[in-house]
Amino acid sequence: MKRALISVSDKTGIVDFTKGLVQQGIEIISTGGTKKALEDAGIKTLSIDEVTGFPEMMDGRVKTLHPKIHGGLLGRRDLDTHMQAMQEFDIQPIDFVCVNLYPFKETISNPDVTEEAAIENIDIGGPSMLRSAAKNFASVTVVVDPADYQTVLDELAEDQQTRLETRKRLAAKVFRHTAAYDSLIGEYLTRSIGETEPEKLSLTFDLKQSLRYGENSHQKASFYQSALPVSFSIASAKQLHGKELSYNNIKDADAALRIIREFEEPTVVALKHMNPCGIGSGATISQAYQYAYEADPVSIFGGILVANRAIDEETAIEMHKLFLEIIIAPSFTPAAFEILAKKKNVRLLTLDFSEMETQGAFETVSVLGGLLVQDQDLITESVDQWEVATERIPSDEELKALSFAWKAVKHVKSNAIVVANQYQTVGIGAGQMNRVGSVKIALEQAKDKMSGAVLASDAYFPMDDSVEYAAQHGIKAIVQPGGSIRDKDSIEMANKYGIAMVFTGGRHFRH
Repeated sequence: MKRALISVSDKTGIVDFTKGLVQQGIEIISTGGTKKALEDAGIKTLSIDEVTGFPEMMDGRVKTLHPKIHGGLLGRRDLDTHMQAMQEFDIQPIDFVCVNLYPFKETISNPDVTEEAAIENIDIGGPSMLRSAAKNFASVTVVVDPADYQTVLDELAEDQQTRLETRKRLAAKVFRHTAAYDSLIGEYLTRSIGETEPEKLSLTFDLKQSLRYGENSHQKASFYQSALPVSFSIASAKQLHGKELSYNNIKDADAALRIIREFEEPTVVALKHMNPCGIGSGATISQAYQYAYEADPVSIFGGILVANRAIDEETAIEMHKLFLEIIIAPSFTPAAFEILAKKKNVRLLTLDFSEMETQGAFETVSVLGGLLVQDQDLITESVDQWEVATERIPSDEELKALSFAWKAVKHVKSNAIVVANQYQTVGIGAGQMNRVGSVKIALEQAKDKMSGAVLASDAYFPMDDSVEYAAQHGIKAIVQPGGSIRDKDSIEMANKYGIAMVFTGGRHFRH
């Protein structure tokens, strides 16, 4: 008689699956809560200690780690020596294994979890059985996911056994599953001791969405979410309306969410191709949207909007006038949703803005053959810490505008220049190979909106040409990190034109 060993923490569908195995004449071995659930459903089972002849001990830490279990899983049916050893030591083959693991992920997701609780939810016997069974997929069917129960039952009903291809596929799934499980354990313990640069970096993600294509239509792409979800992220957003998100939508939405974290007052970020095209802050979200729109009414077309307040009817009426790809907000009033949803393709998403993570997160970027890892650029500098480098001191109004511009420029691709007033960006120069080129682009865009405008540079000016060009086009205040060997030249140029220039002491490259 064939045997199946069943021990699951997630009991979804397990009774029906086990009944299907029993109908095929398969004897069931089970443990603990699974055994009780099956017997309550009228399914007869053997206990582990009936198989091993050895009692469970140490609060369940030791029960399945026994030769009569692992011998039954690992023994090769095609080798006489293995079969003779099994016969000699009274080891019966186990042909099916259905195991899922202690809920370690769910345990550490609780913000109040203790280390003791986390450690007790590290499964040892489960992964060991899964790995043994998966290694011997030539003879053993191993199931770790309830989604695969029906496939196994269908093949048994058809052929009285599972197909080799299916067993191999399930085995691969097991090793991915146990690798992810171990990765979470390693990450938890690494973080708990404050290790910042481990010799091995194991990251685990769950498939969230198969995408139609990637950056371009000939590129295949998928969207994965971190195994421990980040609450304030595009991966955690709830889509209420519109087409599925595309690869480029997801990247742009992520960039916009990073920007909106900088602002506490009602703010709207409009973004295209990973760069903001307009950022506006106001007394209301409607006013903020108007500022963001007026910042660049051309580029916002087909863009992505993120607002940090609920979208109301007044704001929705204005947004509806444009073609927009995505609108993300904490919520939409019923009237606002009705207005915006009239366009069937616009994606409307909500996100819990109260859950913005601001500390300790790192980010990764793939390169050919490797992975770059760094802390997120989460530092926030106060104007009180800035150094005035020029003869003229910025006014209070200029300081407010400089602060706004400095928040924005850190999220523009380098070389980055932002021209802004207290409430909105009015010119953005992004991604140029020299800094003065970005200055020219930003000021050209801002030429009709220079009232109260200041300029921010994400890194220092290597020469004084940018300062002179800015002065000649109406800029009266500049914020930059400082630190160039030619800082003196830039300061002298600023003094020549009566510009107030402040140094922050820290740059914000974004490559």
